[in-house]
Amino acid sequence: TFTAWCNSHLRKAGTQIENIEEDFRDGLKLMLLLEVISGERLAKPERGKMRVHKISNVNKALDFIASKGVKLVSIGAEEIVDGNVKMTLGMIWTIILRFAIQDISVEETSAKEGLLLWCQRKTAPYKNVNIQNFHISWKDGLGFCALIHRHRPELIDYGKLRKDDPLTNLNTAFDVAEKYLDIPKMLDAEDIVGTARPDEKAIMTYVSSFYHAFSGAQKAETAANRICKVLAVNQENEQLMEDYEKLASDLLEWIRRTIPWLENRAPENTMQAMQQKLEDFRDYRRLHKPPKVQEKCQLEINFNTLQTKLRLSNRPAFMPSEGKMVSDINNAWGGLEQAEKGYEEWLLNEIRRLERLDHLAEKFRQKASIHESWTDGNEAMLQQKDYETATLSEIKALLKKHEAFESDLAAHQDRVEQIAAIAQELNELDYYDSPSVNARCQKICDQWDNLGALTQKRREALERTEKLLETIDQLYLEYAKRAAPFNNWMEGAMEDLQDTFIVHTIEEIQGLTTAHEQFKATLPDADKERQAILGIHNEVSKIVQTYHVNMAGTNPYTTITPHEINGKWEHVRQLVPRRDQALMEEHARQQQNERLRKQFGAQANVIGPWIQTKMEEIGRISIEMHGTLEDQLNHLRQYEKSIVNYKPKIDQLEGDHQLIQEALIFDNKHTNYTMEHIRVGWEQLLTTIARTINEVENQILTRDAKGISQEQMNEFRASFNHFDRDHSGTLGPEEFKACLISLGYDIGNDAQGEAEFARIMSIVDPNRLGVVTFQAFIDFMSRETADTDTADQVMASFKILAGDKNYITVDELRRELPPDQAEYCIARMAPYNGRDAVPGALDYMSFSTALYGESDL
Repeated sequence: TFTAWCNSHLRKAGTQIENIEEDFRDGLKLMLLLEVISGERLAKPERGKMRVHKISNVNKALDFIASKGVKLVSIGAEEIVDGNVKMTLGMIWTIILRFAIQDISVEETSAKEGLLLWCQRKTAPYKNVNIQNFHISWKDGLGFCALIHRHRPELIDYGKLRKDDPLTNLNTAFDVAEKYLDIPKMLDAEDIVGTARPDEKAIMTYVSSFYHAFSGAQKAETAANRICKVLAVNQENEQLMEDYEKLASDLLEWIRRTIPWLENRAPENTMQAMQQKLEDFRDYRRLHKPPKVQEKCQLEINFNTLQTKLRLSNRPAFMPSEGKMVSDINNAWGGLEQAEKGYEEWLLNEIRRLERLDHLAEKFRQKASIHESWTDGNEAMLQQKDYETATLSEIKALLKKHEAFESDLAAHQDRVEQIAAIAQELNELDYYDSPSVNARCQKICDQWDNLGALTQKRREALERTEKLLETIDQLYLEYAKRAAPFNNWMEGAMEDLQDTFIVHTIEEIQGLTTAHEQFKATLPDADKERQAILGIHNEVSKIVQTYHVNMAGTNPYTTITPHEINGKWEHVRQLVPRRDQALMEEHARQQQNERLRKQFGAQANVIGPWIQTKMEEIGRISIEMHGTLEDQLNHLRQYEKSIVNYKPKIDQLEGDHQLIQEALIFDNKHTNYTMEHIRVGWEQLLTTIARTINEVENQILTRDAKGISQEQMNEFRASFNHFDRDHSGTLGPEEFKACLISLGYDIGNDAQGEAEFARIMSIVDPNRLGVVTFQAFIDFMSRETADTDTADQVMASFKILAGDKNYITVDELRRELPPDQAEYCIARMAPYNGRDAVPGALDYMSFSTALYGESDL
C-alpha cells in the first residue's frame, strides 16, 4: 500500500520505486517524493555513493518533515540508510499523515476523525453501508463502491452489487479507481477478505486518495453549504422584517382609528345615549384593547428576536420604515392611553350631569306647574273694577282680601326665585331643552312682574276708596291672614313630600329620612292651627247668622275655604306614608350599593397586591435563574401559565365593576384600587413575563448560534448576577469592568487598559446610557468566544462554485444550490461588468458584501 501510494506521486516526477527500504536508502527518491507532494524545493542533494552522502540526504528530508511541524520520534537517518524496514515504514506513514490526511477538515474535525466523517456522510444514502472505522467497515467493498458512485455514478452500477460478494465489490472498486480516477491499486482484495481485521493505516491511506481525488467536488459542496446557510438566514430575516412591518402598520392603523373616538367629547342629550357610550367603552377595554396589548408586546418581542438574529449572523441592525420604530409604536400607544385616560372620567361626569339635569328639569316642571296653577286667573282678578260699586263693608273686605293676596304673593316670591335659579342652573349645565325652559321661565317672570304692577295699582285704587268706607269684618280678616300662610304651608308640604330626590350614599338618605321625621313631628301643631282656623270660620258663620250681616255666605277676604283646607290637609296625611315608602326603598338601594362596594373592595384588595407580588417575583426570577436555559424557559412558561390561569378572577372583578357603574356608584371607601389600576397592573404583568421569556429565548438563540456551551452560559449568568448587586438587571461601567476581570480579561488601570475598556463599552453600550444589559453582555461574550461567517468567507465560497472566476452564471447557481436559494441569488445579484464578463454573468462579490453591509438587496 505504501509503495503504491509513493509511486502515485513519484510517477509525476518520471520515476518509481519497487522496494521502500532499499530505494529510499540513499535519500534521493525520498527528497524527490517530498518535493512532489509539498510543491516546494528541498536543499540540493548529495550525489556521492558514500554512506556519509546518503545520511546527509536523508537528514535533509527529515529536517524538511520536521519543519512542517511533524515530530519524528526515534527515527534517525542511519536507520533509513541501513534499510531498517520498521523505521522506514514509520517514516512513510508519518509523511502520509502529514501531507495526505492531516489537512482533511470536516466540520471543525481533522485528520482521522474528519476523514471518517466525510466517508460517513458520502455513504449515508447507500443501503448495506455503515462506515464506523478504517478496518472491518470496508471488508465487503461496498464502502469503496459507494464513494465512487456518489461522485461518479456513471462508473459503477451500484444496484447490481451484492453484500455477499466482497471480492467482486473490492476488485470492481480498485479497478475503476485505477482506470478512471488515477488512484493506484494500493490494496489486494484477497488480503482484505482473508483478514479478520484489515490494516487500518493501509485503508486510511487508500481512502485519503479518494478524498483528494474528489476534493474539488468536496470544496464545491462545502462552499454550497456555506452559501445555503447564509442565504437561509437572510431569507428568514427578510420574512421577519416583512412580518414586523405588517404588524406595526396594522397596530398603528388601529391606534389612528381609535384615538379620535376616545378624544370625541361630544355629549349626548339623554341618559340612555350616554349609558350606551359607557357600555361601548367597557367593550373596548374588555374585548378590543387586550388583543392589541398582546400584539404590541409581540411586536417588541419580534423586533428584539430579529435584532438578536441579525447580530448573531453578523448582519446590520434592522431599521424599520419611517414612523414604524418600536419607539414610534410606544409614542402612538402613549397617545392612545392619554386619550383613553380622560374618556371614562368624562363619560361618568356626563352621566352625573345628565342625571342632575333630569332631576332639575323635573323639579322645574313641578314648581312651574304649581306656580302657574296658582297664578291662573289672578291677573283678571286684579283688573276687576268691583270696588267702584261696592259698599263700605264690601270695600273694606276687598281691601283686606287684597292684603291677603299680597301676603300670598309675597309667600310665592320664594318659589319664583327657585324656578329662576333652577332654570339658570339648567343653562349652566348645558341642558339640551334649555330654550323651552328659558321661555317658560321668562313667561313666569314676566307674569310675576305684571302681577306685581297690577297688585300695586289695585292697592292704590282700594286705598283711595278706603277713605270713603269704614267697616270691616275683623274675623274674616283674621281667618284670611291665618288661612293663607297655613294654606301655603300645606302646599309647600305637599310639594316637599312629592319632591324627587337623588342620593349616592346611605348617609344622604339617612339625612333625608331624619328631615322627614322632623316634619312629621310638626303635624300635631299644624293640626291645632287647622282647628283654630276652622274655628274662626265657624265664628264668622255664627256672627253672620246672628247679626244678619250681608256677606253672601262667603269670606270676602280670601278664596280659601274650610273645605279646601280640609281637602289639602287630608292630601298631606296621605302623602306622608308614600314619602315613608320612597325613603325606605331608597335606603334599601343604598344598602345594596354599599354591599357592591364592599364586594368589589374585598376582591380588589386581594388582586392588587397579588399582581404586585407577581411583578416582584418575575423580577427575582429573571435575576436568580438556575439550571439550563431550557429549564429556565420551561419554568417561566409554567409561571406564565399560572398567571394566565388567574384571568377568571380579573374577569369576575370586571363584572363587579360593571355592576357598580350600572348602579351609578362613583366612589368606594373600602379600597384604594380602581378597576383601571387593576387593568394596567394586569397588562404590565402579562407584558413583563412575555418579555422575560423572550430574553431567555434570545439567550438560547445566542448560545446555539455561537456554539456557547451551557456551562459557559451559566458562568456568564453567575458572573453578571454576582456584580449586579442592586438586582436591577444591568451593570454600571465599574461593575461591568469587574465582571470582565473575573472572567479573565486583562484590563489594567493604565492608558492602554482604559482605551481597551472604552472600546468594549462602545460595543455593549452604543447609546452611551451608562449601563450594560445582560443581552448586550451575552452578545459581546459570544463574539469573543465563537467564530462568525463573514462577507469574505461567503465570497470565497462563491468563487469555488464559480471555478475561480470573478463572476458566476445562472446555470452554475442552479446546479450547485437548492432551487429556492438559487433563485434567491439570481433575483438579487447584479450583472457582472468586468473585462472578462460573458453574457449573463452575475456579480457574486457585490452580492456577498451586501449580505453583511448596508446595501439593500
